[in-house]
Amino acid sequence: MLEETSRYYYLETGKFTNPEGRIIAYKRRRFLPQSEKLQLQVELTVNEGDRLDRIANTYIGSPEMFWQVCDANNTMNPFDLVATPGKQIRVPQPYVGGVT
Repeated sequence: MLEETSRYYYLETGKFTNPEGRIIAYKRRRFLPQSEKLQLQVELTVNEGDRLDRIANTYIGSPEMFWQVCDANNTMNPFDLVATPGKQIRVPQPYVGGVT
């Protein structure tokens, strides 16, 4: 159901049985990694018109892995990272399953 590039792909699937006996599958909660423990690949200066999906594609190998750049910068909103030209952002080494 989830692509391997999803931040939720490697999370354990839980099961809940409701009062009617129906089993409902769900993904367990994802905890953000500590950004200072992520292995840094490069620090970039944001330029006008930069897009996080393009940065992720260039440095991590997939535009769908933009969330790893978010993790490395302790941000939930990807647009915040490229909104201000001149801002420094961290790009981590690619990692699998939420851990390096």
